Amino acid sequence: MNAPNTEPELFNWQFAADPYPSYAWLREHSPVHRTTLPSGVEAWLVTRYTDAKQALADQRLSKNPVHHSEDARGKSKTGIPGERSANLMTHLLNIDPPDHTRLRRLVSKAFTPRRVAEFAPRVQELTDHLIDQFAQKGSADLIHEFAFPLPIYAICDLLGVPSEDQDDFRDWAGMMIRHQGGPRGGVARSVKKMRVYLAELIHRKRQALPNTPAPGEDLISGLIRASDHGEHLSENEAAAMCFVLLFAGFETVINLIGNGTYALLRNPKQRAKLQRSIESGEQELLDSGVEELLRYDGPVELATWRYATEPLEIGDRLISSGDPVLVVLAAANRDPARFAQPDVLDLNRQDNQHLGYGHGIHYCIGAPLARLEGRTALATLLRRLPDLKLAADPADLRWRGGLIMRGLRNLPVEFTVV
Repeated sequence: MNAPNTEPELFNWQFAADPYPSYAWLREHSPVHRTTLPSGVEAWLVTRYTDAKQALADQRLSKNPVHHSEDARGKSKTGIPGERSANLMTHLLNIDPPDHTRLRRLVSKAFTPRRVAEFAPRVQELTDHLIDQFAQKGSADLIHEFAFPLPIYAICDLLGVPSEDQDDFRDWAGMMIRHQGGPRGGVARSVKKMRVYLAELIHRKRQALPNTPAPGEDLISGLIRASDHGEHLSENEAAAMCFVLLFAGFETVINLIGNGTYALLRNPKQRAKLQRSIESGEQELLDSGVEELLRYDGPVELATWRYATEPLEIGDRLISSGDPVLVVLAAANRDPARFAQPDVLDLNRQDNQHLGYGHGIHYCIGAPLARLEGRTALATLLRRLPDLKLAADPADLRWRGGLIMRGLRNLPVEFTVV
């Protein structure tokens, strides 16, 4: 990988296809870089690992958009698509302690190691069911037929969305991740439909909630129960919480599976090594391999927005109060000052404290479930479709628009029918 000789143009489609040379230039020449985003909002990009880790844990960088110095028009461009108009702003991605601490404590019970382990058979069942649907065709689009529906159905199960309603969520979620690719206004309409549905579902579950929780109680019921026992969770907070778990919980996993499979297909020696390990029933390489895929080309390119609450320094740059700061996880995770041979995919990599799911109090709460889904999906694909190969020229693949996430629009593959 060769970095450009002059300051690169950021956030166009060529950059989206491979942002890593541009990030290498920024790390070397302008590691804390002020830029104008495609939305017109000016922000700082933090690209070195040490600076990124510091910024992610710095409590002077608030998650609350109220601290943004831009006018309301600028603020409206800095969140999850459609959340502001749908009244879904009060969630873990954009609040600070003490509210963040309170809400995170409520939802963290759904992501304990024990709960995630109990959910593993259901994830395996969903994975096998989805592969069954295309295994006899000899070809598939792994994004639309596999990586996209798997986390949608998994997070719906976790929340307690009835099975007969889950295809609606699949439609709404599909519109959200298409961003510019759907009909005008489609994102906002889908988010509003999801908001209305969640409010109604919360109301129905509250009305029918038993006095004693059943084993493995769904997350929405658990949130209602906690709220009714003094945690003071408003209905809007509950709906916003479910919304962000759906949004963050499915798109990160789509990209982990899609980007991870693509990276393995582009690195056949590493893929063959992982395949042999899976066939022999070993777990160690799969575990370290998923961490390396998260580092090498992870699902989250930039951490969600932060805003300086007072003047502060990052690296050698002074950040003014109210300035937006975007930590570039993808750049930090390929910093040669932290990772040996950072542009090489090494599934055996051991010293791998990557920032793929963040750092500090906003570390991704759903990371244990995402890792489970990623490990299950990749291991099952390689075991059941051992000669899986890319069915397109890499130059023809396109990456989805959007600032925060990094993921393929499609991933056509071929394999022998077994």
